[in-house]
Parts: sequence; structure tokens; C-alpha cells
Amino acid sequence: MTRAAMRRRDANFDLATSASAPGEVRIRAMVEGLAEVANAMERRWGAGRLRRLAPDPLRLRFDEQQARVDAATASGEEQFVRIQTEAMRRAWETLERAAIEAGATPLSADVWETALPKTGEVVALVRTDADMAQVASGCPAFTLAEVALLIEKLGPEALETKRVFPGAVVTDMRPSETFDWSKGDDMPF
Repeated sequence: MTRAAMRRRDANFDLATSASAPGEVRIRAMVEGLAEVANAMERRWGAGRLRRLAPDPLRLRFDEQQARVDAATASGEEQFVRIQTEAMRRAWETLERAAIEAGATPLSADVWETALPKTGEVVALVRTDADMAQVASGCPAFTLAEVALLIEKLGPEALETKRVFPGAVVTDMRPSETFDWSKGDDMPF
């Protein structure tokens, strides 16, 4: 087989459906594919917003389907995972159709939403004060200028860390300990 033919064959290879891939690999591929669908919907509609736009009965069915996906994934049963992830994809599409039929519109490209890591509360980021009008009602929003102020409040170490370690990701923040140099270290006894 030529290299070009091998590349074409590899480009068509789908781990989620290949019988030669181990079951856990196919399950992971299905779950990751579903996560991509969810991420695309959240980029288009906002973090958790599409679900909140749904009427209560539809939201309940969506949540029940998510519970089925979680149970299927925990079971490790490939066929169960396949059925539930496919149903969850349809659930996302149904939520989007219902939102559009109700007159809702996707987020503006000038509004970004994210959930706070500890509380799950959704906040919006916008470029300017003028973009605030596009933020969903009741959602706290910050402009880039406000984010810049918050970054400055972290201190110069935060920026220096990003300079020294390009691509570094902030995963946690702790208040810096103040040290009284005139007192020195506490005695360990």
C-alpha cells in the first residue's frame, strides 16, 4: 500500500466505530465526541443557557438523559454508552430547536460566558461597556478593562509567570502569605 493510500485510510479511521479498537477506547471516543457537541452548543448559546431557555418538561427530559449518559459511562457497557450518547446528541439538538422556535437567539460573538469553578455561577465577558447590552439578563458581566484590573491586582508575579512559562494555565489562586521579616520564622517547638 502506498503512503498516500495509507494516509487516506487513516483519515477515514474512526476509533468510535472501529471493531479493532479496545472497548474502553471506543467508549472514550463516544464520550469525547458528545463533549464536543456540548461545547459547541455552549459556545453558540452560552454556558448553561440553552438548558435554561427550555420549558420545564423539556429541561427535565434533558437532565434525565444526561443522567442516563452518566450511568452508561460508569457501567462501561459499550452498547449502552453508544445508545445513550446518541440520544444525548439528539437531546442537545432538541433543546436548540426549542430555543429557536421560542424566539431565542444565540449569543453574540462579542459575549463570552463561563461558569465559575467553585460555584458554577455563569458570568459573561465582553470587550466594551457598549457590549453589556447583549448580555443575558441577570448574568454578571465584566469588560476586558475590568479583567485587566483584576489581573493587575494579582500582582506582577502572575504576569511574570505567564511570560516565563508560555502556555501556563491558572488552575487555582491562593492569597499570598504576608511574612514579617522583622520577626523571622516561627520556632518549630
